[in-house]
Amino acid sequence: MKRLLLAAIASITLTGMAVADELKLAVTTSFHNSGLADILLPQIKQDTGIEVQLLVVGTGQAIKLGEAGDVDAILVHSRKAEDAFLAGGFGTHRREIMYNDFVFIGPKTDEANLAAATSATDALTRIQTAGAPFVSRGDDSGTHKKELSLWAAAEIDPAGSWYKAVGAGMGAALNTASGMNAYIMSDRASWLNFGNKGDLALVYAGDPILFNQYAYLPVNPQKHPHVKAGLAAELETWLVSDTAKTLINTYQINNETLFVFNADQ
Repeated sequence: MKRLLLAAIASITLTGMAVADELKLAVTTSFHNSGLADILLPQIKQDTGIEVQLLVVGTGQAIKLGEAGDVDAILVHSRKAEDAFLAGGFGTHRREIMYNDFVFIGPKTDEANLAAATSATDALTRIQTAGAPFVSRGDDSGTHKKELSLWAAAEIDPAGSWYKAVGAGMGAALNTASGMNAYIMSDRASWLNFGNKGDLALVYAGDPILFNQYAYLPVNPQKHPHVKAGLAAELETWLVSDTAKTLINTYQINNETLFVFNADQ
């Protein structure tokens, strides 16, 4: 009986240790679809002992999970939403980690001639003028928020049979665009790691407005005392380390870099 009791206590202790080392991190579908998580997470576990449990959602949903205290930290890419999250007291601070850019994907035939576009808003204007099919994520993600801001800047209300909002993550939206041979705005990393390109190609990029910054925001323990603030701080230290910098900067697909590390170390 004594041995059984000791074994039970040891089991509870070990289980408690395992739970203590788990951290819930809400990340965007674009980050997950890039494949970078498969590179970073094993190294994080090896270096820190932290088992990072990813909740893969759009930025809007990641923000909501953070506000509810359902995760310990978030990794997102929508500055306006991030600032509102901090202003509401839901996060302790914002730490920039890495960036890439948004790009426009479309049929190789490029019927709307985005190759000749002079800006991102010009690219959208060409799509609307041509009535070319366009797939929108329509899911309140960082990518969707950016897309809507660009339509507004172009003074266009996207509506009609040519505009299809799918309410899905980046990978699913790209699959829809591939099936329809339609235009879509994607982050560069998701596009490069997308395996079902079909007759699609990158048709426009380069406007500085398409800059895409990813930031890490720990959830505020004063709002939610149960969050693992210590582990979130430890993870942040790793994310801005030289190890993370090397892994992020050297992650490539077909000799193309997907992200650039820009954390203030």
